[in-house]
Amino acid sequence: MIKRIVAGFLVFVGCFLSNEIQSQSKSDFFGVKTVCIDAGHGGHDPGCHGASAKEKHVCLAMALKLGKHIEENFPDVKVVYTRTTDVYLKLWERAAIANKAKADLFICIHANANDNKAAFGTETYVMGLHKSESNLNVAKRENSSILLEEDYKTKYSDFDPNSPESYIVLTMRQDAFIDQSLSFAAKIQKQFKERVGRKDRGVKQAGFLVLHQTNMPSVLIETGFLTNKEEEKFLASAQGQDYMSSAVYRAFKEYKKEIEGKDTSEDEIKEEVKEDVKPKVIEKPKPKTKEEIKKEKKEQKKNKQVGVNNVPVFKVQFATSSKKLELLPQNFKGIKNVEIYKAGGLCRYVVGKETNMNDANELQLQVRNKGYKDAFIIAFLKGERISISQALKLQE
Repeated sequence: MIKRIVAGFLVFVGCFLSNEIQSQSKSDFFGVKTVCIDAGHGGHDPGCHGASAKEKHVCLAMALKLGKHIEENFPDVKVVYTRTTDVYLKLWERAAIANKAKADLFICIHANANDNKAAFGTETYVMGLHKSESNLNVAKRENSSILLEEDYKTKYSDFDPNSPESYIVLTMRQDAFIDQSLSFAAKIQKQFKERVGRKDRGVKQAGFLVLHQTNMPSVLIETGFLTNKEEEKFLASAQGQDYMSSAVYRAFKEYKKEIEGKDTSEDEIKEEVKEDVKPKVIEKPKPKTKEEIKKEKKEQKKNKQVGVNNVPVFKVQFATSSKKLELLPQNFKGIKNVEIYKAGGLCRYVVGKETNMNDANELQLQVRNKGYKDAFIIAFLKGERISISQALKLQE
């Protein structure tokens, strides 16, 4: 059995690796100049689906948005897409595109599915041996795309996506890039959790064929479960796709700076990518009665009288700088009543003292219309910053 597996592994490697295998390690990896973004599935391979959304469409939308973020903010980085339309690509073709472009990073975007409709959250995978049955099941589902290829037995050296034994041969690749892959994956999950409010299912390892064949740091992102009703609505919405793609972009930005050893401090005011929180529009709220509106206004008036330090306060952050600027409207495109708070050695400029998210959302739109397109909402309690999710929970 062992001899057969080893022999199969050697044939497998010979079939897929390009003529010039990059043997980069952390010591000789100098930067990110080219990134390859792979939208999972496509064409006659729809991937998983929810009540109406298909994985191939959701993945493509997020992939294109992610690429746009990178292109606009890092013009020196070349972005290569495995697909930009609804077309079918074989797994080996996706990796071949990345290898041919000599990409420094491979980002594969997918959506998840589970028989348990209550399952939800994000997880990011790197190449490795599965450590749990659930990890293996995810890899089996994504790898099953090869069954749609007529010559898959020849191309994949009799690899069987449903056989646990087949995954043993996959564990010997990507060793040179495991540190970078894990670092990037951790940054993605952190952004999903802290900035988009998604459930963090962790960084995991499993045998994905598309990752196995790439010659650079690679990750496969499961952005959420289309089989979960609420998560499907979120991932299928333009707003949800914006939030998820910008989260991956921020992780990319952090990863690039880390790899290239650049200082993350800013000498000038820099507009920030919006802080993404789980939209409260997933379930439409019932219209409030006149009595409820009256009661709410009464409570808001009471809160203002006793001081906003007793309740969560929402503000809109729109700029940062390393040097303190005078809080004059002309310094902030006409925005009045600007305040400042310091964190991480930077001056952060905010406006507003809203006691509910609806008013905060309206203020955020006003600030963005002033030119700060990436303004985002933050929350405070008794003068200390707290997460949006904490603030919303305190209001319930």
